[in-house]
Amino acid sequence: MGPTVQSLLAADTREVPLPLLEESYEYLGCEDIPKDRYLSREFHDLEVEHVWKKVWQLACREEDIPEVGDYLVYDIADMSLIVVRADDGIHAFHNACLHRGTRICDDAGRVKSLRCPFHGISWNLRGDLSDVPCRWDFPHIVDEEWALPQARVGTWAGYVFVNPDPEASPLEDYLGGVDKHFAPYDLAGRFKAIHVAKVIDCNWKVALEAFIESYHVIATHPQLLEYLGDSNTQYDIYRGADGSPGFNRMITPQATSSPHLEPLEPQDVLDAMFRDFFPEGVGAFEVPDGQSARPIVAAAMRANLEQRTGADLSKTSDSEMLDAIQYFVFPNMVPWAGAGAPLTYRFRPYGNNPDRCIFDIMLMVPMPAGVPKPKTGPVHWLGQDEDYSAAPELGGLAAVFNQDLSNLPRIQRGLKAMTKPGVTLANYQEIRIRQFHQDLERLVYGTEAGPTP
Repeated sequence: MGPTVQSLLAADTREVPLPLLEESYEYLGCEDIPKDRYLSREFHDLEVEHVWKKVWQLACREEDIPEVGDYLVYDIADMSLIVVRADDGIHAFHNACLHRGTRICDDAGRVKSLRCPFHGISWNLRGDLSDVPCRWDFPHIVDEEWALPQARVGTWAGYVFVNPDPEASPLEDYLGGVDKHFAPYDLAGRFKAIHVAKVIDCNWKVALEAFIESYHVIATHPQLLEYLGDSNTQYDIYRGADGSPGFNRMITPQATSSPHLEPLEPQDVLDAMFRDFFPEGVGAFEVPDGQSARPIVAAAMRANLEQRTGADLSKTSDSEMLDAIQYFVFPNMVPWAGAGAPLTYRFRPYGNNPDRCIFDIMLMVPMPAGVPKPKTGPVHWLGQDEDYSAAPELGGLAAVFNQDLSNLPRIQRGLKAMTKPGVTLANYQEIRIRQFHQDLERLVYGTEAGPTP
């Protein structure tokens, strides 16, 4: 029901980037996903060994560490990496002193050297041993053997990735076709204006999966139905090459009402969307008779974003201004394309607790040409008893994230109470979750899950 994404793109007022004109769905089977994947410490330990220690994963943005000496700590399970900019580029050092194992750094900051707080043993920013207090007492230390161990580092589109596996293939091979899909967008030139993080009482996969389908909108976000095409979302999957995980995306059209509702007047669609995301536009714009709301809403939001950021969006299509164009990069990165909602999500375990995870929300805003990016501000960590209303920088999105937050601990508790041994997925609207699990299964068990008739 409702217009297809491709029919809406065909009516765009500007040229649409070619990757958005692709369709790539594939049936991947209908078997249940074992619920123990979300609950057991045993499966978590397998993930640590075969996923987190082996794959490329998002650590930060380049503007988080723009100057020599800038660093931040990236933690995953028991692993900890110091991601630091040196004069020869970015390094990721394992965050443990080679003397007696003390954690060297916490959080983020700027340093001239990496110095253990316990006894003062130090390394330069390239990881070379530079100072051992009372060196006379360590004749057995060989400087070359005491360089800080490193993880691999790669950058793409302004994001910094790390991989603890020294034998891992290059980042560009791992990303595969994702780079082509994001070629129309200068993500490297964008700035991380907002970063909100929260520890949530659910498995990291529970949180991830809640954000990579639009099937939940009708029950969880009913206020969006007046201007969001939930059940006519387009879902696309792209298989990885040579055993690498694939990537996928969904394109959820906006400024068009949900097929679950009786058709709305275009003016009502416009007013509903502005009510939530552009309040000053309510009553200021009218949809001419016989026209769709989409080009009118896109033009207003384009002008508003240009005014706020100074970026030139004159060639940016209506779809890029309006639609939720969301990708997934295995195992836990969810970058959005387009300009209207330039979000990036990240999901990861909270320590070694299968019942808790960290959810990061980042907003990547366009920058005017030629304007240098400032250093990012600190991450806004929400407390255990705080919801997203405590992050006013999220604007109208805070209410939407709160609705999602209300589901996540409930899912984790429900999985523990469920007598059925697995969760059941829709064949189309939850295809991204199925692809994720097939890639996860192949890495964890060394097997390929095939379609079930």
